[in-house]
Amino acid sequence: MNNDYMVRIQAVLHFIEENLDQEMNLEMLAEISNFSKYHFSRVFSAIINKTPMTYLTERRLHHAVTYLKTTNKTMLDISSLCGFSSVSSFNSSFRKLFKTTPSGMRRSMQEHSNNQLMSGNNQEELSPSKNYYMSINNNNNFLRRVWEMNIEVKELPSYQVAFVRHVGSYLETYKAWGTLSKWVEKNSLPPTEYFIGISLDDPSVTDEYSCRYDACITIPKEFSIEGDSSIKFKTLPGGLYALYKFYDTIDKFAIAYQSVYGQWLPNSDYEPDDRHALEFCMNDPYTDPEGKVKVDLYIPIKSMVGH
Repeated sequence: MNNDYMVRIQAVLHFIEENLDQEMNLEMLAEISNFSKYHFSRVFSAIINKTPMTYLTERRLHHAVTYLKTTNKTMLDISSLCGFSSVSSFNSSFRKLFKTTPSGMRRSMQEHSNNQLMSGNNQEELSPSKNYYMSINNNNNFLRRVWEMNIEVKELPSYQVAFVRHVGSYLETYKAWGTLSKWVEKNSLPPTEYFIGISLDDPSVTDEYSCRYDACITIPKEFSIEGDSSIKFKTLPGGLYALYKFYDTIDKFAIAYQSVYGQWLPNSDYEPDDRHALEFCMNDPYTDPEGKVKVDLYIPIKSMVGH
């Protein structure tokens, strides 16, 4: 793995560990990593196998277990020391991870002096550095295959596009495509134009119903842009992209994203750029003989030389 990626992710892990009692958000952690917010969450999740905020919450909870075991501090004190905004949010997160309440775990640890609850796997969880390196070394076979796949580095021009924005679950983006398709048919755009999807948010860190998605079609230079309440227009910036040709069932598409960000990029001489990834739709899955989706996935990159 590229040492620069390791240093940047380690800097985030160290910051989290040293500031567990402080308020943190995704923008702050992304700034420390020197990745954009959009790309940071994907890189972090792909390498650590957890979203940044999930990792932060779990580290806070494991520190809370130490306080429960070694001190008589109140739940209010512990929740504050571990960066929770309230006792109720502390209790809720604690129960979700440990399947018991903080007070319930404290009683159990007092009853079992051999501290069985703190033995076994939990000791590994309490070591962020060890957990980090295990995550790097435990990439599954699918991730490994992506690194071995033929990913091309290509220069794309800028594109003028017409688009319809969808806000909500990415499983319902067909609604935006339906609106766009009617407009395309009405305006008789040539079949040589590209259909491009843009996932503007990472669904692993953004609420499902707040995710934004643009269904786009490129338009000819001479095309007359006229007002239409359902259609908007913009220019997609060109530049350097890593191209991965995806052809599989749609449920594996998120894994493809994770694989490129977590496996290929950290082992390349590139890092993600601030532009959004482009999903060139190359077929209609409803007419595909195997029901598969063919997408040319372009991940924006820039050279790490001189970083």
